[in-house]
Amino acid sequence: MLEHCVSCPRLAGFLAEVRQKHPEYHARPVAPFGDPKARLLIVGLAPGMHGANRTGRPFTGDYAGILLYETLHKFGFANRPESVARDDGFALIDCRITNAVKCLPPQNKPEPAEIRTCNRFLADELAASPEARLILALGLVAHKAVLMALGLKQGACAFGHGARHALPDGRILIDSYHCSRYNTQTRRLTAADFHHVFAAIRAEL
Repeated sequence: MLEHCVSCPRLAGFLAEVRQKHPEYHARPVAPFGDPKARLLIVGLAPGMHGANRTGRPFTGDYAGILLYETLHKFGFANRPESVARDDGFALIDCRITNAVKCLPPQNKPEPAEIRTCNRFLADELAASPEARLILALGLVAHKAVLMALGLKQGACAFGHGARHALPDGRILIDSYHCSRYNTQTRRLTAADFHHVFAAIRAEL
């Protein structure tokens, strides 16, 4: 069961330390959020320390969630532009959000073995969600995790911001730079850039 998974010793040990320092935090694997039958599946990297790791919901209360949820609302995938807590009434519309790695990694950097170990959960999510015809990968790690979960070679599709890949099973994979604090503050990813990606997604759907 995802919530009780301790398959990665480093991550499990780190979460145990976090629970001691922040007993009020979720500090466990973070489950996907949104409509199980959504046509759009968004795959992020991993929970943030004071965001999803605290709230227990992907991108909720996280700096990266500011741009993501504002954009989802702008394009009709959410009922409001902000999400700060699990019980704030925020809801996704025809959209589901998950992460390549379900546990908070130290320094937000999961190790390759941890990405591989956790990939079975993403593979199960994709297998159980045939309605998810469009997948948005936020960053290179998510892009590679999606390919792995679908049994595709890592070189099958090259990551690139705004890139569109037609997958063998009929799904569409679209890439974007991650909406992280670093990427937005350095303007590697601007709001306009992110909105352009979602305009393409909305056109696909």
